[in-house]
Amino acid sequence: MRFEGTKDYIAETDLKVAVNAAIALERPLLIKGEPGTGKTVLAAEIAKAIKAPLIEWHIKSTTKALQGLYEYDAVSRLRDSQLGDPRVSDIKNYIRRGKLWEAFVATERPVLLIDEIDKADIEFPNDLLQELDRMEFYVYETAETIKAKQRPVVVITSNNEKELPDAFLRRCFFHYIRFPDTETMKAIVEVHFPGIKQRLVAEALKIFYEIREVPGMKKKPSTSELLDWLKLLLVEEMTPEMLRERDPKKLIPPLHGALLKNEQDVHLFERLAFLARRDGSR
Repeated sequence: MRFEGTKDYIAETDLKVAVNAAIALERPLLIKGEPGTGKTVLAAEIAKAIKAPLIEWHIKSTTKALQGLYEYDAVSRLRDSQLGDPRVSDIKNYIRRGKLWEAFVATERPVLLIDEIDKADIEFPNDLLQELDRMEFYVYETAETIKAKQRPVVVITSNNEKELPDAFLRRCFFHYIRFPDTETMKAIVEVHFPGIKQRLVAEALKIFYEIREVPGMKKKPSTSELLDWLKLLLVEEMTPEMLRERDPKKLIPPLHGALLKNEQDVHLFERLAFLARRDGSR
């Protein structure tokens, strides 16, 4: 069971090494990286590559660790008891399985994605330590222990919104996905736009990376935004010459709404354009 990337996911060598190390060590793989570096998609591509089922648990600010194990629906049981429903005699009818439970009882070794774990309460990771370590948990309402049939491949993503506890980090294999360099980005573009003209890609990437290097940007454009921009350039039949010959005093590239996603960054480029015009008039 090894991950070598897929035809739809360009994985650099160090990422492939990290995935395979986590699989071999049977430890959760903790993935960090700026938005748009393919953290969430990675779990689906691992599942595809090793032919395993994918179970996804997307974390919100209100998510509790117990929800990943199970939930007891006491309200439904009370309502059914008032209606005389015979199901109330068996409490198991009101136990809802969580994503970890699904992963533990899966007939095939699954890939379990715990997505954006840093969105939850600070205690959330600690509340899962024992379950991820021992691969079992206890259901108090039914007095049964649920043990994993086989240890799932666990992929955990974080956007660094808050620090994760040391005790949790010790149990993970960590990897930071660096933002793709130009050559890697060319390969990613080719996957999404097979046969695209390389001159257009070269000019677009030059502009894209120049934008990312502008100091003071609130949100740098990511890979997904580059792909959206390229799609628009193709729809509008933009040529490399049209991109290259744009008015340098405007600074903002054509169809910039695909790249700049907030008014602060648009104003930043407008301000830079104003300064460029003022310096040019001297």
